[in-house]
Amino acid sequence: MNISEEKSAAGGRYVTVVDGHEAEMHYSRASEKLIIIDHTGVPDALRGLGVGVALAERAVAEARAGGWKIFPLCPFFKAQSLKHAEWDDVISGGPVRKQA
Repeated sequence: MNISEEKSAAGGRYVTVVDGHEAEMHYSRASEKLIIIDHTGVPDALRGLGVGVALAERAVAEARAGGWKIFPLCPFFKAQSLKHAEWDDVISGGPVRKQA
């Protein structure tokens, strides 16, 4: 899946087009070392195909490469961060996991 990044001074988004449908993950830059992921949009036609997770994985990879953290305001990204303990190194404040 080809995921591109569009940046602005205030933030940006990761975006992909699959079968003519655009999906995105939007972020705001809080500081040089912190972004806030505040929205993930995946059209119904792409749900269940792993598009949202692929966007999240791209954000995590960029955070690692850039040496910054992610604050997960977006409900989708927050839920994914709780499922992926391997992302803990880039999640701001660390996720709170329920013990089984």
